[in-house]
Amino acid sequence: MKTVLLAGGYGTRFAEMTEAVPKPMVPIGGKPILWHIMKHYTTFGHRDFIICLGYKADVIRNYMMGLLHNMSDFTVDLGTGEIQYHNRAGENWRLTLIDTGIDTGTGGRLRKIQHLVEGETFCMTYGDGVSNVDIAALKAHHAAQGKLATVTAIVPPSRYGCLDMDGDDVVSFSEKPDAARSFARINGGFFVLDAGVIDYIHADSDMWEDQPMQDLVAAKQMSAFKHDGYWQCMDNLRDHKNLEALWVTGKAPWKTW
Repeated sequence: MKTVLLAGGYGTRFAEMTEAVPKPMVPIGGKPILWHIMKHYTTFGHRDFIICLGYKADVIRNYMMGLLHNMSDFTVDLGTGEIQYHNRAGENWRLTLIDTGIDTGTGGRLRKIQHLVEGETFCMTYGDGVSNVDIAALKAHHAAQGKLATVTAIVPPSRYGCLDMDGDDVVSFSEKPDAARSFARINGGFFVLDAGVIDYIHADSDMWEDQPMQDLVAAKQMSAFKHDGYWQCMDNLRDHKNLEALWVTGKAPWKTW
């Protein structure tokens, strides 16, 4: 099954890092967050990735090409472009990198790679969030529900301490509330989609999270896969520092490989 990664946005809320590189290339432990996401999918046997590029597309292209070239011995004929590898190293990934435009919406990016997933079921997620979501269970849920789309529904991590109240009395206080507490769930990415969802996207400017998802819900064509494990989006410098600290201390919950 193919995995589509949306990696073309500006990352404007994270300007401290994204002026130099696109957000999916911001490193955690010396590797781009995009690499971490792909390694998690690899744990579940995924190796065929379609990466939707946009902002600073060349940075992602150069990195992905370097995964092979920088770790292998090879002979290159600069006249013909033919490359002979003497020992191949790096990740066992098949990569399709598509420039879907700088100002294209998240839905529009899917629309631009429609020809690559026609008639298929595929995974899709954003290039800035890590999780230990069970991809095999997610795909099984999608198959069982028989709908066009499945979204991973997560409880967003709280940035603040949580007070349990009884009248005016504080009964308990948790600085880091359990993610499984019964708060409203949100879109955590990590979708499984049938190609028919792209028919719900009508323009390159469409955001997947707006009208397309709303129309799928109205048509009763979207199911939710509940994930109570780890999930974290890297929206800002604080998120990045927290993810880096988890990796450095060897306590990264998303490291499934």
